Amino acid sequence: MIKLILTDIAILTVVSVFFAILLVIAQRFLSNYGILKININGKRDVSVKGGNSLLSSLSEEQIFIPSACGGRGSCGACKCKVIEGGGPLLPTEKPLLTKAEMDSGIRLACQVKVKTEIKIDIPESIFNIRRFKTRIAKIEDYTYDTKGITFELLEPGTISFKAGQYMQLETQPYGKVKQKVVRAYSISSGPQNDKQFQLIIRLVPEGMCTTWVHNYLKEGDEVYLTGPYGDFFIRDTDADIIFVAGGSGKAPIKSMLEDLEVKGTDRKMTYFFGARTTKDLYLTEYMQHFEQVLPTFQYIPVLSHPSADENWNGRTGFVMPFFKEVMRDPKNTEAYLCGSPGMINAVTKALVEMGVPTEKIYYDSFG
Repeated sequence: MIKLILTDIAILTVVSVFFAILLVIAQRFLSNYGILKININGKRDVSVKGGNSLLSSLSEEQIFIPSACGGRGSCGACKCKVIEGGGPLLPTEKPLLTKAEMDSGIRLACQVKVKTEIKIDIPESIFNIRRFKTRIAKIEDYTYDTKGITFELLEPGTISFKAGQYMQLETQPYGKVKQKVVRAYSISSGPQNDKQFQLIIRLVPEGMCTTWVHNYLKEGDEVYLTGPYGDFFIRDTDADIIFVAGGSGKAPIKSMLEDLEVKGTDRKMTYFFGARTTKDLYLTEYMQHFEQVLPTFQYIPVLSHPSADENWNGRTGFVMPFFKEVMRDPKNTEAYLCGSPGMINAVTKALVEMGVPTEKIYYDSFG
């Protein structure tokens, strides 16, 4: 009986090894797509190794499609038009595409695999995006979980961006994290200094990139970023402005205000900053500085959960009920929002109900 059992085990082992070898051989030959061509805008061809995502294949050729989530398929930022060769639309793409986009061939570059020659259309502006080698010039602790990181440009030595745009930060392997990850963060400094820029990064529990920034990154370290990306910038109109942010969402608003301080403006502007308690507030005096240099600007922090011992005398609750205090004409109001998807959805709903046109509500979604 024991001999029979041992014989069965031996047979199963041999069969398992045989199928494992077949699987390795199949993967080697079936997944080897060779060198394939990507035609871009009918003007330019690049040759890439087949089998990788369209997003990473283009990145290897120094063509950087926006990807706020780092290619995880959750942000929908890496949209491009695939004319030929993209394969069938995947279930992972459908929730992030409208019917009109799907009908016109729009795909998520992170989900499309390069398994055959592909023809795509992308905005010409993408060719202006660069990969920057930088050195960490300064790390500042703003709160218990929020840091300001200043990057000194090494190569190329200068950068041009619009206040409100964002960069994609590349991590290095650390601890148990063996692979590089890429995440998007808004630039928090004004564009006038083209040799440095700052990001404000809040620690996300178990977040691979923010853990690296908060626990491993040091002044003097060399770091790579790509950008600038995004169309979150102040429109050149005479409309009143409502800024709304929470947490590290203060970053692009800070950049915009620094830019406006230099350029000047007479537009009526109100900035609502939402936080839980006073320990989550930061750069308050700096925001109040803008009230002095921009006479039409007002900064209003709102706490959702202040404790009794904080002696908070300011506004409490959600920011939305306070919009009516400052809004003069909803139809002539623009809103610039930065925060979590939940906050953006709630604020957008409130603004639309008050009469602010949807097309005048601007934000970058990093969800």
